Amino acid sequence: MKLGLLAGGGPFPARVAEAATRSGHDVFVICLKGFCDPADYVRFPHSVERIGAGGAIIQRLKDEGATHIVLAGKVKRPSMLSLLPDVWMAKAMARVGVALLSGDDALFRAVVQVLGEEGFEVVSPQSLIEDSTVAEAGLLVGSAPDALARADIGRGIETLRRLAPMDVGQAVVVQQGLVLGIEAVEGTDALIARAGDLRRDGPGGVLVKLSKVGQEMRVDAPVIGPVTVAGARSSGLRGIAIEAGRTILAERAATLEAAKAAGLFVLAVDPEHFTA
Repeated sequence: MKLGLLAGGGPFPARVAEAATRSGHDVFVICLKGFCDPADYVRFPHSVERIGAGGAIIQRLKDEGATHIVLAGKVKRPSMLSLLPDVWMAKAMARVGVALLSGDDALFRAVVQVLGEEGFEVVSPQSLIEDSTVAEAGLLVGSAPDALARADIGRGIETLRRLAPMDVGQAVVVQQGLVLGIEAVEGTDALIARAGDLRRDGPGGVLVKLSKVGQEMRVDAPVIGPVTVAGARSSGLRGIAIEAGRTILAERAATLEAAKAAGLFVLAVDPEHFTA
């Protein structure tokens, strides 16, 4: 297939492009201006476009023969004033309407819908990377969490489930029953760092990361990787609890090895049946 990659910030989009190429796919990269570093894509055909130039992006992908689209990398949602939409983007925004003012889930579903209307099939970046796998249920690495850690996991699950209708975030950090932080627009890594500044004396906390009800998994699946583990270690956490069957382990071997070296547990749970 001919793949169009909409690339935001960070190293992940380049890994997606490399993996897709190794699998025999032709890749054309749209570097989103202000987020993506074009220097990371000199070995791929690419162009740089601002995020508000939706019409130019769509036309370029069609000109390049792209049939499938993958979205990867960090992109901060722009304000309406800074977006400066072109004609195509303005029409698309009018079609999706209230989703623009809603949480990420509603917005991502609208993006997938609009791209589908333009004739593209949206695929998940994780489906293209060989060493990314969905977490199976059970203890993946480390010592089994004790009663206090399990209670913190239960508290985290309850908090995220109650917040799910608000479409806020995927993650929470809980220490000794106290919610130190809830993920919002800052992302999981920033949440972990913030929670580290608020940590209490005594046993460390737990990061709990779950998918949200109705989450668009092709665009915004919950993911942990080596960076997540490094942040958890720096912030004094004891472990990470993720949702079995839905959370992606990016660079699985490296992630679990890093957790083991840091003395952290990684536990994949069924949130509907977890008992503290």
